[in-house]
Amino acid sequence: MTDTDETYVVVHNAEEQYSIWRSDRPVPAGWTAVGEPASREDCLARIGELWTDMRPASLRAAMDGSQR
Repeated sequence: MTDTDETYVVVHNAEEQYSIWRSDRPVPAGWTAVGEPASREDCLARIGELWTDMRPASLRAAMDGSQR
């Protein structure tokens, strides 16, 4: 099986960080799937749309002076 045959899901964690994960594997603890399985390229493109601020949520909250 090659990357072009596999499907992935976009996952995110409590710090609002994103990654891709192979759809045939259980999502790791602490991560949540976002959307439906898709190609690697489509998942990476979706992350590009969703993850516009690379700072972890806790850092953004600290810099904004708010608590999460």
